[in-house]
Amino acid sequence: MIIRKMEEKDLEAVSAVCMDSFLQSVADTLSDEGISTFSSISRCNAFLDRMKQDNLMLVAENEGKIEGVIELKEGRHVAMLFIRPESQKSGIGRKLLSSALNHAKVETVTVSASLTSVPAYEKYGFECNGEVGESAGLVYQPMEIKLNKAMHATSA
Repeated sequence: MIIRKMEEKDLEAVSAVCMDSFLQSVADTLSDEGISTFSSISRCNAFLDRMKQDNLMLVAENEGKIEGVIELKEGRHVAMLFIRPESQKSGIGRKLLSSALNHAKVETVTVSASLTSVPAYEKYGFECNGEVGESAGLVYQPMEIKLNKAMHATSA
């Protein structure tokens, strides 16, 4: 298993991993609007647009197959973290998150966690911060993790 920066050749596989995971674990908790919003966010061209911005995108690859993806927006916010459904609970998410947090530009990293992913983020050390919100049909729990200052200093 290697963690590396996402490349344009990964777009279709990454989009498929996100949609497969979303449809299995999140979609049935959302409205049609939320499903449509997420579908737009996870399209190949949407990922490509965000790759050109200040977003770090990492993939977990095993024997040439994309197993997961994380997107760290502006070095401060986890915008995406999805693992292939059949590969979940195998440590891939933790490895992706750890790699992404090494690139954090702030001491407190945030995430707008889908309600079904809150327990996973809590295991990673995130804490709820604020009330459940909704944006374009996506329901989320604001969460944050305070990074070790010594770790942050070495990664800056």
